[in-house]
Amino acid sequence: MSRLAICMAQGCEEIEGLTVVDLLRRGGVDIDMVSITGTLQVKGSHGIVFCADRLIEETQMSEYDGIVLPGGIPGTPNLRACEAVTQTVKAFAAEGKLVAAICAAPSVLGWCGVLEGRRATSYPGFEGEMKGCDYAEERIVTDGNIITSRGMGTAIDFGLAILSYIKDDAAAEKLAASIQY
Repeated sequence: MSRLAICMAQGCEEIEGLTVVDLLRRGGVDIDMVSITGTLQVKGSHGIVFCADRLIEETQMSEYDGIVLPGGIPGTPNLRACEAVTQTVKAFAAEGKLVAAICAAPSVLGWCGVLEGRRATSYPGFEGEMKGCDYAEERIVTDGNIITSRGMGTAIDFGLAILSYIKDDAAAEKLAASIQY
């Protein structure tokens, strides 16, 4: 069974993070909400406070099979400023592990240099930070082990794309049907 980490920063887009966690858990994927804030409580970009499962400083990120980055402002700059996050993104991309980001967060992948020669997308206006990629304006872009998505309105599609990658298309289709999507 695959195990994923979703990194939660102060100011993250709540729907982009929590929707992915909900969908993947429903789909039978082990996903931990990993706080990069120094506390388990995380306050999203719209003032919603939620509790993560663990702290990044107490977590061996190498034990995971993938990393997921929700967007949001200032969540995305906070992710970029976290050395444990950027090191994990670089290592996982090099190792062929899943690296997934939505909204503004794909810009972190660009900053880390892992999009070179890859197709990717992001929230409109972040194209310039997507260094080296073949930029697409699609809702979801999967290129090998990297999955990117446009924003809050694509959070369900993003979660289902991750589930499809981790398990298979049938698992994603079954979950989509069960939630009436």
